Amino acid sequence: MRFNVKFIISVLCIILFAMVGAGLCFGQMKPGHSAPVFSLKDGSGKTYDLTEMKSNPMIILYFFDIDSKPSQEGLISLDQLAKQYKNADLIVWGITLSSEEKTANFVSENKPDFPIMLDTSGVSDLYQARLILPTVCILGPELKILDYFQGGGKTTEIMLVRLAERKLQRRQTGIAKAISDHVTEKNPENLDAKTVKGYAALKEGNLDEAEKVFQDLSQDQGQGEVLGKEGLTAVYAQKGQIDKALMTAEEVEKKAPDRAYVHVIKGDLLYSQNKKEAAESEYLQAVEKKEAATFQKSVAYNQLGRFNAGLGKFQKARELYDQAVDIDPYYIEATSNKGMTYGKEGNWDKALDMYRQTLNLAPNDTIATVLAKKAQDMLDLQKNAKQKERIDKLVKELAERYRSRKKFWAIKEDTWTSRPMVLSFVDFYEKGMLAERDGFSAVLTTQLTDELNASGRLQVVERALIERLLEELNLGASDLADPETALKLGKVLAAKIIGTGSIYHLPTGTLLSLRLIDTETSAIPKVFNWQLDMQASLNKELHRFNREILKAIVVNYPLQGYLIQAEADQVVINLGSKQGVVLGTKFEALEEQEPIKYKGKVLEISPKPVAQIEVIRVEPDLSYGRILQQIRPLKKDDKVKEKMEDTLVMGAGRGGGELGIL
Repeated sequence: MRFNVKFIISVLCIILFAMVGAGLCFGQMKPGHSAPVFSLKDGSGKTYDLTEMKSNPMIILYFFDIDSKPSQEGLISLDQLAKQYKNADLIVWGITLSSEEKTANFVSENKPDFPIMLDTSGVSDLYQARLILPTVCILGPELKILDYFQGGGKTTEIMLVRLAERKLQRRQTGIAKAISDHVTEKNPENLDAKTVKGYAALKEGNLDEAEKVFQDLSQDQGQGEVLGKEGLTAVYAQKGQIDKALMTAEEVEKKAPDRAYVHVIKGDLLYSQNKKEAAESEYLQAVEKKEAATFQKSVAYNQLGRFNAGLGKFQKARELYDQAVDIDPYYIEATSNKGMTYGKEGNWDKALDMYRQTLNLAPNDTIATVLAKKAQDMLDLQKNAKQKERIDKLVKELAERYRSRKKFWAIKEDTWTSRPMVLSFVDFYEKGMLAERDGFSAVLTTQLTDELNASGRLQVVERALIERLLEELNLGASDLADPETALKLGKVLAAKIIGTGSIYHLPTGTLLSLRLIDTETSAIPKVFNWQLDMQASLNKELHRFNREILKAIVVNYPLQGYLIQAEADQVVINLGSKQGVVLGTKFEALEEQEPIKYKGKVLEISPKPVAQIEVIRVEPDLSYGRILQQIRPLKKDDKVKEKMEDTLVMGAGRGGGELGIL
């Protein structure tokens, strides 16, 4: 049989042009490309427009044939998961070329939790989903294609595992584990599904479960051994078993020299031992090696970016963060870290944009929320010429005062009355491992500043002023680690108390060490060593810590003053909101006691409480109180002192918070 070559070529060209005209060019479906938009209706006539889903973090388009059970398999699995995990944000659109009648029967029989749309306008052709079914397209932010799968059976299994990885990237560990279990139940030999489950348990902080999963995997003689031991390396590192982690990492390197993730773990551990050059070498190897899951590879680029940012190489760091996000668009750590580099350069517009991008994917992320507020405050300050002029002038004066070594305190004639309680946080020095997320120190000081100011009990020096002063004095984090420098800075800011310390990023979690230092006496009234519960809400953790700081201030520095007016049922005290008085504050009126002479010694006796007073109205310089009980009538010039109780309670008072004493 003789073939006409020209004829065959002509036919192939016609077919090729027809495919392109129908939207069947395979390059169109590559990850990273924009998905073709469309509008379709379901069987009830409701319209679904893909352009309206642009801001949604993830949507799954599932093209299938109602007459084919294998075509429906993955769809049924997704529906079961959607029904089981209502809050998992699992959005699926089923799309079919089947008839309206068959579609209605399918919906009636299966009652899916997501819409089934009738393709009457060639959408299946746009997605190359006519000939091979099922075809599944996972779309990410801005309707970018993340993953594209065609075919059932093994391909459906691969699709579900990839979806589990995507859910893990979004910190939705519960559904990630459920998908993994679903796949493993059908195919106990699926190593990737088991691996995802192990890392989901690790992200939850369930180290025992993670260790068991990876230990079981490592019993496999092939790829399972590599994946299992790689996971065990991460588990041992998080448990603080450093030697065991490094030894297991070496086993993985020998068995699978192209695996990337063990180098990330080794880099983190070496960094915590202050072996910076060796850590950098490991991070570089991690980004160069090819074998890794997407969530592992993105961490490698992020950590190398963090390393460069620590050296002040911000542009290089941003390039690495971008590569991390290209690999994993849900990796908010890299996006937020990129914002930090802009903030450190004073480019607050770009910093705010990065934090907003982070919040689009994770609206409840505390770190991005606080950093975005800080960036917005700095932008507002730049636009407020009068406020900026005030701070610039004050910064110049404070800097001169810092350099001149003048005395910071004037001698007070009245040594009893409390002056305003001013606290200044000096940036915390971060030590230990290279944290995956930058900005924790800024978040800590900003959040505590806002909450303590809101209590009304004390004033915290505004962060914008401190940062401008540090910039003027050219003081960095390493300078502020010196207690003398921090103390001197606190005095310049007229702060009675400074809060300074360190944040230790350990394999087992984050330890915060905070010292409150009295700038007048250099005494340390309180030291906090706070182990942050990384599985708890950061907001709640910081709120708890705020209460402990507030309690320490109240206990160590109770308000003291005088009665300047005393009547039968009401008194006026020479303390007001400027000194930290809030509604509900209780005072004891005191009566001085004569000292006792005994065997040649004069023994001082503590003042005797003669009345209890509760504040019912507060002005800036005065407060008004009602007398709860009294032993004798009160009179002008009686001393008063804040009454301490066991429990301090935060309520709703001036500036959003009230300190009450039960």
